[in-house]
Amino acid sequence: MASLGTTGVDDTVSSQGSTLSNSQGRIAITSLTSLFFMWGFITAMNDILIPHLKGVFDLTYTQAMLVQFCFFGAYFLVSMPAGYIVSKLGYKTGIALGLVCAAVGCVLFVPSAKLSLYWMFLLGLFVLASGVTILQVAANPLVTLIGNPDTASSRLNMTQAFNSLGTTVAPIIGGILIFGSVDTETNANHVETVIVPYLTLAAILVLLAVLSRFVTLPNHTSPQVTPTLDGVVKRTPLAHYKHLVLGAVGIFVYVGAEVSIGSFMISFLGEKHIAGLTESEAAHYVAYFWGGAMIGRFIGAAIMQKIRANRLLAFNSLAAIVLLGIAITSSGKVAMWALLATGLCNSIMFPTIFSLGIAKLGIDTSRGSGLLCLAIVGGAIIPVFQGLIADASGLQTSFLLPVICYVFIAFYGAKGYRPNQG
Repeated sequence: MASLGTTGVDDTVSSQGSTLSNSQGRIAITSLTSLFFMWGFITAMNDILIPHLKGVFDLTYTQAMLVQFCFFGAYFLVSMPAGYIVSKLGYKTGIALGLVCAAVGCVLFVPSAKLSLYWMFLLGLFVLASGVTILQVAANPLVTLIGNPDTASSRLNMTQAFNSLGTTVAPIIGGILIFGSVDTETNANHVETVIVPYLTLAAILVLLAVLSRFVTLPNHTSPQVTPTLDGVVKRTPLAHYKHLVLGAVGIFVYVGAEVSIGSFMISFLGEKHIAGLTESEAAHYVAYFWGGAMIGRFIGAAIMQKIRANRLLAFNSLAAIVLLGIAITSSGKVAMWALLATGLCNSIMFPTIFSLGIAKLGIDTSRGSGLLCLAIVGGAIIPVFQGLIADASGLQTSFLLPVICYVFIAFYGAKGYRPNQG
């Protein structure tokens, strides 16, 4: 077998009825990697929008969290339709459609700011997130299809690492563009500081949509299609793919656990018996949490060239359980660094669960991808339940909920990942 290099693309890339040359495969992976960076950047911009809009519209915390509710709500409502759209139109058209849809959402920020209407911002976010959802449904399976199937998880981890790079730089750039131009004397035009950043994003997204039409990608057909006597393609109900269904649960609890840990991180580090940090001080340390996820994905992409993806997933899950156990039962810097280190454990989980979940789905790959993207709604639900536990039993105790999430992921990596239709 020829060398896979950093992308895992072989000299001849055969995927779902398409054969890409080595150079075509590398161009395709590079193009897809840019998409992963962009939607990571867009998602992390919400962390800037929430405090910005909260101050502009004098919102309560619950009202401000509608930003995340609308964003993750799009995954829940759009993922399955997006799977059918991509299945019908193909990966390339699906990617272009997702980019244009996301650009429209960005443009909606202009009238939202000019009219100072919070509900219109939420609508723009929903449209933007809908486009990102279509991108994920199309791009995630494409990465697994371009190249050697044995290194699919490695390739997806590599592209997801650039997604993490986007989430790392977005708050810095967004903070400068949105907060840097605020007049401290008056907030009259405060809301309009979002216009330039989001119009710039819209222009970039449209440019990527145009460029995507010139990239050679595998088509959306599959050699596993089984036509009936009347020529109609026979599709297997997704519920029959047990590894896909369990993978959807895995995505749900993983995203929920990661978002929960990140959401409560600053409060945790502010506890007097943990670190007693101010919010600004704690925010500095949160960078280690997300930075660990980014670094871990680059490391994981290399390790998965030698170690089976499911085994690394199980190992990382068990490591996260141990670290959370330390964070729950100890205090001081030991508890602080234990919680921060869970970011490194999280690193390979999403792309690995995703690639294992859509393995051997054939013609149902795009619909399976839609189901897995739908499960991202866990990021909107599980944090709410952890908040309820924190109110009732204390913040430190509430991290038992992410522990339960990681227990399931460990099971999936050890056994639940095995393809078993029927």
